[in-house]
Amino acid sequence: MMTGEEELRELVSGSNWLTRALTVVRDSELPDAWIGAGALRDLVWGERHGDGFDPARVRDVDVVFFDPTRLTRADDDRATARLAAMWPQPPWQARNQAAVHTWYAAKFGGDPIEPYRSVAEAVATWPEYATAVAVSLDSAGRLRVCAPYGLTDLLAGVWRHNPTRVDVAGSRQRLARHRPAQRWPGVTVIEPG
Repeated sequence: MMTGEEELRELVSGSNWLTRALTVVRDSELPDAWIGAGALRDLVWGERHGDGFDPARVRDVDVVFFDPTRLTRADDDRATARLAAMWPQPPWQARNQAAVHTWYAAKFGGDPIEPYRSVAEAVATWPEYATAVAVSLDSAGRLRVCAPYGLTDLLAGVWRHNPTRVDVAGSRQRLARHRPAQRWPGVTVIEPG
């Protein structure tokens, strides 16, 4: 029987589009760069719980990296432009996780947050357990997986609120906006509460 990581590796390696995106991210030389959240969820849930994965339906390719020396939104924009110059097709969105504390409260409200110390620490705060997952390629082309809560919700198709950073109201807004049960009929939605 395959482990969760083996299942995820098989799904990722079966997608030429995501494999190419991961190669671009690795070759961009952004420090400690990963693809996570929605694009990864869309692949897994499209293949397992929907009508297949269609890269044209990916809203954005969340690329997270960690560089404590470059903390401005302009640096994020430059990172996004670097990826787009390498492959213009995907809707790239690069964000330095070392800088999130400089803008998070202004964008999402609430109290300021402490600086993250790593990509893994940032991934652990993402809004759903199924999207609190990121992948990257190492220099030998092997897939690395960052899944602070494991892969169960992602692979089983469970939309469940991660309360670490997003409150219940924010989770309900995300649920209404993303409509996971309509997009992937096999997904189980656990209402935030």
